[in-house]
Amino acid sequence: MKKSKKIIICLLIVFIILSVAVAFIVMKNQGMFSKGNDEQYSVSQTESYEKSPIKNKTVIFLGSSVTYGATSKGESFVDYLEKRDGIIPVKEAVSGTTLVDNGESSYVARLKSIDTSIKADAFICQLSTNDATKKKPLGEISDSFDIQEFDTKTVAGSIEYIIAYAKNTWDCPIAFYTGTRYDSERYEQMVLLLYQIAEKWHIDIIDLWGDEDMQNVTKEDYKLYMVNGIHPSRAGYQLWWTPKFEAYLYSKVL
Repeated sequence: MKKSKKIIICLLIVFIILSVAVAFIVMKNQGMFSKGNDEQYSVSQTESYEKSPIKNKTVIFLGSSVTYGATSKGESFVDYLEKRDGIIPVKEAVSGTTLVDNGESSYVARLKSIDTSIKADAFICQLSTNDATKKKPLGEISDSFDIQEFDTKTVAGSIEYIIAYAKNTWDCPIAFYTGTRYDSERYEQMVLLLYQIAEKWHIDIIDLWGDEDMQNVTKEDYKLYMVNGIHPSRAGYQLWWTPKFEAYLYSKVL
């Protein structure tokens, strides 16, 4: 009887240790221990620009975890633009989702859930890293501009579908944005593909991947700005990413 009690106690201790370890890993992955997520970098502590040229402009954002702010307590560049510049954002972002249409949470599926009556001043879509991580097929660029012709089971087809839908629905400036550079040949291929599609459709790219300014940061700043290779912290969004989106929107939305 005593032996069985000892076994139970040992198992409970092991369970508690494993639970704490798992909780620590999850919290770390969510940026809970990142200095870049300190309160001083929060949206609430961010200054507002009274005379922003994009104040009261409506911008639709479609994306996944980076657009949502998965490792920055739910705050992304979208929220900093709202606080700092006074934009009216439509933030359609779900973590872990792909451009490729593989269900109701895909970019293509969620795009159709956005209110078509919105008077949008710009539409900005994330070039999802999830498609690279999950090795979704790149596909090929279509010769057509007909939305019914695009293969949304591929990255290329999904991007073209999203562009065509946004053009037909909101008739506003359209841009795709990339993530900052990280170790992924597949994502680099997606960036190159995006440039070819952009040339066909005459849309814009907010290229954080190839931007030299984004690459010329110190190791200390990079550690502050990024929770991991893909996801920024609050500081990363506030100090590093948001100015790039502001520069684009200032030039396009007047």
